[in-house]
Amino acid sequence: MADDHPGDAMYNNILHVGFDDTDSSSGMCTTYVCAVVLERLKACGMTIRGEARLIRLNPFAPYKTRGNGAVSFSVVLDGAGVVERVKKIVLATVEEYSQMDDPSTNPGVVFYHGPITEDLQEYSLRTVQSMVTLEEAEKLAQKIEAEVFKYKNGRGVIGALAAIGCPLIDKTYELIAYREVHNYGKVRRVNEDSVRLMDRATYPSTFDNLYEDHITITPHTPCPVLYGIRGESKEAVYRAHNLVKSEEPIERFMVFLSNQHTDMHLQNTDGIAGMEQYQCYRVAGEVNSTPYVIEGGHVIFNLKDKSGEIECAAYEPTKGFRDTVRGLAPGDDLIVYGGIGDKGTLNVEKIQILHLEPQYRYLNPRCKCGKRMKSAGKDKGYKCPRCSDRITDVPKEKMEVQRNLEKGYYEVPPSARRHLSKPLIRIQRHK
Repeated sequence: MADDHPGDAMYNNILHVGFDDTDSSSGMCTTYVCAVVLERLKACGMTIRGEARLIRLNPFAPYKTRGNGAVSFSVVLDGAGVVERVKKIVLATVEEYSQMDDPSTNPGVVFYHGPITEDLQEYSLRTVQSMVTLEEAEKLAQKIEAEVFKYKNGRGVIGALAAIGCPLIDKTYELIAYREVHNYGKVRRVNEDSVRLMDRATYPSTFDNLYEDHITITPHTPCPVLYGIRGESKEAVYRAHNLVKSEEPIERFMVFLSNQHTDMHLQNTDGIAGMEQYQCYRVAGEVNSTPYVIEGGHVIFNLKDKSGEIECAAYEPTKGFRDTVRGLAPGDDLIVYGGIGDKGTLNVEKIQILHLEPQYRYLNPRCKCGKRMKSAGKDKGYKCPRCSDRITDVPKEKMEVQRNLEKGYYEVPPSARRHLSKPLIRIQRHK
């Protein structure tokens, strides 16, 4: 599995550091804690190898906090006592900034001085695609002789270890700008016209900056993030950042290497019957019901294959994507991308239409005068409303209905896109 990790020959002078679960729904951000840690390490003269990594884990894990992102970075061991100084700074910063009062915040920190093994990479992929227990993480850490620090129940160790080992065959970058602390919780002040200009100048090297002319780079949570710009390279996100005009002070900014928008969370499946809750899939099947709308504006349809059937949902936040789903019909062949949540429903992130089943409507026959006839009553044939002629034993006229869909990909808007979901612009670009 090729990625950005150093080869085995280089690991002797590298200390890998990972941590996770320092934030909560009410504040903080693990990437911000990472930015502070790296500033303090560099101030002490330490050398960081490459970019810090922001690794998004399984978006359907029930214990996740917001984006379910863990971070890691690598420190060059170029002097005596570096390992102990790194540990001291990292642990002190995690303790200082973590939202320990929140019952759902359970930080974990991992220090690892060794090669990125196949076991570690496979473990990391499982944390992105399925469910992994803390016991599994601790067992692997013990096997590879990684040092683990747990706060409260220490669930963050799962992500911390994954962030160190995650292979990045496909990768993106995100530049995150952070606010000054007195602005936390206030409306973010970013010049919208500058974001539109930035998007015109850098798209598709950067992406998901806008949706229907509204900016999407600013979050809506009380965290330290002012905005995040995602792109294909460091150069692209730096250029975009320089074009954005903030109307409030930026405390700091930092670029992360990431698995965001790579579809890494999706696994192929042999059949619907084998799909499991809290896991993410790329599944082929046939539409088996006419889509319908339920309370809240969510659109539901059933997908089937030879092994079974599953309910699929395009939820209200997916906005116009629901119109695409409403246009599906029984017999259409699809590949559906998404994950299975609490209720066992497949949450749709995007679809690929492989085949559109022809749809027909049936009309009464026309009279010889050209007027379309009306029913004369059950089993009585048809009667012309213009000239009163009657006919019997004539079938209805079969007419194919024009579909508003075409074969190809359809995706949810950026405002509803999960961090790991690969946007169509990246799929097209890579083709």
